Amino acid sequence: MTHLSVNLNAVAMLRNRRSVPWPSVTGIARVALDAGADGITVHPRPDERHIRRTDVFELVAMLRRDYPGREFNIEGYPSEDFLALCEAARPDQVTLVPDDPLQSTSDHGWPIEANRALLLPAIERLHAGGMRVSLFIDADPTAPAAAALVGADRVELYTGPYGAALQPEPATARLAALKQTADAARLAGANRRGPARPLQVNAGHDLNLVNLPPLKAAIPDLAEVSIGHAVTADALLYGMAETVRRYKAACS
Repeated sequence: MTHLSVNLNAVAMLRNRRSVPWPSVTGIARVALDAGADGITVHPRPDERHIRRTDVFELVAMLRRDYPGREFNIEGYPSEDFLALCEAARPDQVTLVPDDPLQSTSDHGWPIEANRALLLPAIERLHAGGMRVSLFIDADPTAPAAAALVGADRVELYTGPYGAALQPEPATARLAALKQTADAARLAGANRRGPARPLQVNAGHDLNLVNLPPLKAAIPDLAEVSIGHAVTADALLYGMAETVRRYKAACS
């Protein structure tokens, strides 16, 4: 079963357009969770242009109190401030991304070997706090082995180029590259630091109700998809609860 984690950044960005507390980030999270979402994702950035630090702690408190078993995933660049935030919030999963603070959204995966000196201590630090770590990677069959060697528990496939491929032939090629990378992840666990165990695969970016089912068919053991923009856009048409139900069906 592929889990659906609903990214709330777009909801927070809408709220931040006015000096009012709505739409409520925690309120929309409740709607998504009550409709069957398996977890919540946020990507707080230093300028708090969407998710704020206060949102992080309100969400984790709500999840722990009212939705035991649902997961909280925090995405971000492993700066000292970000790592300290994760240590204070203790999410279930931390997804490390190579974003510049000024980027509008994630648009590439880690060059892992070139960033080994940054990633290795960050992953060890997060593991010490009991958090699972996923590394954001491009569709590159060499990346999973590198992720395993620095101690990552999962990789998240950057699906932006696949999601942006509106014509069938480019989409097919992008999907094949994602599948090859997922296949490589299954083999990478034996090379990881510490006990050998599977390197699980997440995916995210520009996934929607049209392109998610082919991705799931190509990678049946996909552990989790994190979707925000399309879920928020579809919620304008169907409402958040019905949108989550549709995405859960697409995940199955």
